[in-house]
Amino acid sequence: MADPKGFMTTPRQEWPRRPIEERVRDWDEVYVPGALLPIISKQADRCMDCGVPFCHQACPLGNLIPEWNDLVSREDWRAASDRLHATNNFPEFTGRLCPAPCEAGCVLAINQPAVTIKNVECAIADRAWEDGFTPPRPPERLSGRTVAVIGSGPTGLAAAQQLTRAGHTVAVYEKDDRLGGLMRYGIPEFKMEKRHLERRLEQMRAEGTKFRTSTAVGRDVPADELRTRYDAVVLATGATAWRELLVPGRELRGIHQAMEYLPLANRVCAGDLEASPLSAAGKHVVIVGGGDTGADCLGTAVREGAASVSQLDIYAQPGAERDEDTEPWPTYPKIYRLSAAHEEAGELRTAPAADADARLFAASTLRFAGDDSGHVRSLHLVEVDERRQPVPGTGRTLPVDLVLLALGFSGPDREDGLVGQLGLAMQPRGTIARDEGFATNVPGVFAAGDAARGQSLIVWAIAEGRAVAAAVDHYLTGGSRLPAPISAHDRPMTA
Repeated sequence: MADPKGFMTTPRQEWPRRPIEERVRDWDEVYVPGALLPIISKQADRCMDCGVPFCHQACPLGNLIPEWNDLVSREDWRAASDRLHATNNFPEFTGRLCPAPCEAGCVLAINQPAVTIKNVECAIADRAWEDGFTPPRPPERLSGRTVAVIGSGPTGLAAAQQLTRAGHTVAVYEKDDRLGGLMRYGIPEFKMEKRHLERRLEQMRAEGTKFRTSTAVGRDVPADELRTRYDAVVLATGATAWRELLVPGRELRGIHQAMEYLPLANRVCAGDLEASPLSAAGKHVVIVGGGDTGADCLGTAVREGAASVSQLDIYAQPGAERDEDTEPWPTYPKIYRLSAAHEEAGELRTAPAADADARLFAASTLRFAGDDSGHVRSLHLVEVDERRQPVPGTGRTLPVDLVLLALGFSGPDREDGLVGQLGLAMQPRGTIARDEGFATNVPGVFAAGDAARGQSLIVWAIAEGRAVAAAVDHYLTGGSRLPAPISAHDRPMTA
């Protein structure tokens, strides 16, 4: 460790965000450009180089965090990049999008603010691109084996890159017109500008990975045909079957799923549309669901110029500190967090009746009501207790012109025919069944990511992609030197 007293002498300092009034008028990333590098070496000094670094265990990728913290503190950016990329294909994605379970597992976090691991990671990744430390790594020789990867989210891209670098000929099939999955059309531009994604895709093309966009396997290409054409198939389609809200009035116009709304805003940023047909401009908006997708809808609606925005969370408002009895260190605690979108909504007072920022906690939707034309105009809700049972006398009504449902996802979409055509065995919860080695019941077909694990974090998605690549490599060649950071049945740390 470069400074053995750094954690005692240097306070935690995070990447500063741009002023709210400035950033809500554009779609650029919320952070001050160039403000991270001047502070990050001292922040890396706060790492204690623990004898047993629990940050390793908290992150499914097994990132070598103390090692690259030490290298950053010494400003050895090339070596830091090498250590970071040894376990993570896309650190510029995770450094922006991951909620950082590694920081919850930081030993310093037992009684002090954790090391800014996520910021250090992002700084290394960005510096690596600026200084040319991430050239394409095409294989020295080809294996003669072919692999189809279905889905171009973080799982599919990680699997494809690992298998390509191992010498296999890989083609990635994506149903959308552009690559990236939810990173492309689900994540707003203000959280991650798409130039970061494009840069990695160009690297992968230079390494030899092939991409087939606007191709829905099961509909545009029969799944059996793909299985015949390739030596192995990796299913990384994600969990795109959204959960519904079955309450009276759901059929009214103006009620949409979050993933109907967010892609249109991203298409506006991409120049495909002048304005979103579901724009929140001038509308009273209510978002049902308290997770990250709901926060993405919140920040998007604010930038579109909504008249008001409220977000309903069925859970009670969490405290500012972890509950050591139910969520002890180093587990990832449910605490009150203020995302950039919630910070914006709070200062702009988009929801004057909210409990905090734009959120109404312990709130459950009872029904919707509409006007004579069949358009939603009000949402009726009630407070709930810890068992999610209604609290008598707490009913209230919110005016609404646009409702966005952000209730999560249950598994892969069945409508494209992929599951049925392959005859895949499924889990009761709607995900693809697989064994410990990521293999499905169909020989040569493997499943990874949210399609099999269920909705999870981007670090788990990349870890799944790296692990399934090792499993496929072993299946094709009888052995593998590719890293496998997790097994198919590993789960996050819990108390």
